[in-house]
Amino acid sequence: MSEIRIEKKDVVATIILSNPHKLNAIDVAMWKALAHAFTVLSQDESLRCVIVRGDEGNFAAGADVEEFSTVRNTMAQGIRYHTETIAQALHAVPQCQHPTIAAIEGVCVGGGLEIACACDLRIAAPSARFGIPINRLGFPLAPGELQSLLQLVGKAVVLEILLEGRVFDAAEAKDKGLIHRIASDVHAEAGKTASRIAQGAPLAARMNKRLVNRLAAQPEPLTEQELHDAFSFLASQDYREGVQTFLNKRKPVFSGK
Repeated sequence: MSEIRIEKKDVVATIILSNPHKLNAIDVAMWKALAHAFTVLSQDESLRCVIVRGDEGNFAAGADVEEFSTVRNTMAQGIRYHTETIAQALHAVPQCQHPTIAAIEGVCVGGGLEIACACDLRIAAPSARFGIPINRLGFPLAPGELQSLLQLVGKAVVLEILLEGRVFDAAEAKDKGLIHRIASDVHAEAGKTASRIAQGAPLAARMNKRLVNRLAAQPEPLTEQELHDAFSFLASQDYREGVQTFLNKRKPVFSGK
């Protein structure tokens, strides 16, 4: 049973990504629930920090590929899935007025890494694993999600992550600028970090976050043709091959068509 749970303790709220039988892969219902959770928590003036973590030893293994045949099978579906379903969730995280912390352990790849990167601070366990291995699934990163990653770590790191599709450890993630620090007890460290934030002036923290988001460089939006081109992969044989081989647990053979 997939779900997004919210726990509150004093002035700190914790959002838990839970789909444990699939390494907390995010299905459509969870993307929508995540957007709703952050919207609701942002309106709670009693809060001073929000922690995001996964359930049962993993952060999140990306989007739920098993849904792709029904929610992302055509051009119209693909654009709607990324520009509405996923985009609304990833927009709600940085738009939350309270500082946010991603407490990362286990698998943090694909959409899971995107959620973590949308948070203000990222703390990881030494054994956490990172990456966006979607080249093995036959598709590129969606434009809006690519833009957020570029703003965080820059062109060189993004190209390495996407072109190789390699999964790497927390030490390398820190070197790349994806996470702020590594802690042996990631949840205890996230709690201490939230406590330090909560001891500061909440109005100042909220304004710092708002101004940083406002002053960060923003590129020109894609034209309609560029957006259409970005999702043209949905008609490719390689995309079908990538998804089917993932579900069937065999190695893909890509033809470039």
